[in-house]
Amino acid sequence: MTKKVPLLINGEMVQSKTQHWIPVTNPATQEVIAEVPCATPDEVNHAVAMAKAAFQTWKEVPVSDRARVMLRYQALLKEHHDEIATLLSQETGKTFEDAKGDVWRGIEVVEHACHIASLSMGETVENVARKVDCYSYTQPLGVCVGITPFNFPAMIPLWMFPMAIACGNTFVLKPSEQDPLTPMRLAELFQQAGAPAGLLQIVHGTKDVVDQLLVHPDTPAISFVGSVAVGEHIYKTGTDHMKRVQAFAGAKNHMVIMPDAQKSHVINNLVGSSVGAAGQRCMAISVAVFVGASREWIPELTDALAKVRPGVWNDPQAGYGPLINPQAKQRVLRFIQEGKDAGAECLLDGSDCKVDGYPEGNWIGPTFFKGVTTEMSIYTEEIFGPVLIAIEVDTLEQAIELINANPYGNGTSIFTASGAAARKYQHEIQVGQVGINVPVPVPLPFFSFTGWRKSFYGDQHAYGKQAVRFYTETKTVTARWFEDDLASGPNMTIQLK
Repeated sequence: MTKKVPLLINGEMVQSKTQHWIPVTNPATQEVIAEVPCATPDEVNHAVAMAKAAFQTWKEVPVSDRARVMLRYQALLKEHHDEIATLLSQETGKTFEDAKGDVWRGIEVVEHACHIASLSMGETVENVARKVDCYSYTQPLGVCVGITPFNFPAMIPLWMFPMAIACGNTFVLKPSEQDPLTPMRLAELFQQAGAPAGLLQIVHGTKDVVDQLLVHPDTPAISFVGSVAVGEHIYKTGTDHMKRVQAFAGAKNHMVIMPDAQKSHVINNLVGSSVGAAGQRCMAISVAVFVGASREWIPELTDALAKVRPGVWNDPQAGYGPLINPQAKQRVLRFIQEGKDAGAECLLDGSDCKVDGYPEGNWIGPTFFKGVTTEMSIYTEEIFGPVLIAIEVDTLEQAIELINANPYGNGTSIFTASGAAARKYQHEIQVGQVGINVPVPVPLPFFSFTGWRKSFYGDQHAYGKQAVRFYTETKTVTARWFEDDLASGPNMTIQLK
């Protein structure tokens, strides 16, 4: 019998009463490995109500006790690291090594949440006026909501609920319906770490469930990671209902290759960052910008990409796995054909990729175009597949102009041996996350994930200090204690005296 994924409500795994179930399939075989429910409106309301009730006691728990829950949680995540990665591989198709990276980057955020006492400290100034002191506190918001994508089912939930809960909030998670088993395992370990019932609720479903959470009167903060179109909808709907929203949307990430860069480093990093995880990363490099003589390396890059082959999760020779579902594969195939039809030169075509023994898998081989213009759909759209395009320019200034004209601003890299070129690039580029000889510049959790422009809607970013600001409100206190009963008369101004 196919496993039915439960909801997590008030500390209990409960079977949904829904009539609508979605199959969870293995992307390499199309085998149905589970069914996930579309939670009913009553179930969603019950989850929020239980989170709201739990908040009333959790917000009063000392910060050191909250930190100890996170300390126990990160220890359990490390203990079960490979087990989680195996589960993640089987439902997403990621290679085991890639899945381990997914889990580990999430654990790093939980480690950061263990420092919540120092992260949430307020400020104080004595004698802002005569015998008047001013100080501030950070206080939690209430029930926070996270809506997470399929491509990082461990890392991105762990971006969200540990930081929110460490700040004193409770949390309702709506994971992707395409790979819900990993988030459910994360939740089981969170409870095992001693988290009180009700701190973390999990509801499953599609747009109807998301929209209900967006307009619910008891969910003051919404975190989302996904596509541009959905991100715009999340941000507008949430803010229209007076909520605090952070929505991480699409990307078109460029790597600039200067002629003085080390060629082998460039080629190796371009291959891994463009087709790794089947290109299903919001920080994947999808545009290689060759400056000047570096364009002569394109044939060698083509050869290197051609040596990479996809495969199943436990094949140690596989460079990456299948796309998440047949619809994603068809979308990538459509873009590849549009690139050919528009006149781009397809140097390497992975459209007909096959993997022995897995004829039903959502396979696409490494694909590489050159002769691409900025009007082509393979440049303007986020393909989200193992497709790299090359654009050739003559100068660094032209590369910067090209990238700054693109509406996205998630991540970018430059490979160069010149400190002056790197300094110019990092200063002038209008992108939130910049790598210098680093292809995928995702910052560690003591910084924040800082996409710009059309890649992000909101004010405060994920994890790091900005996450604490997102998940808390600041209360400022101005205090004076009188030493005698003598009054000096009324103060008729706003000035403190």
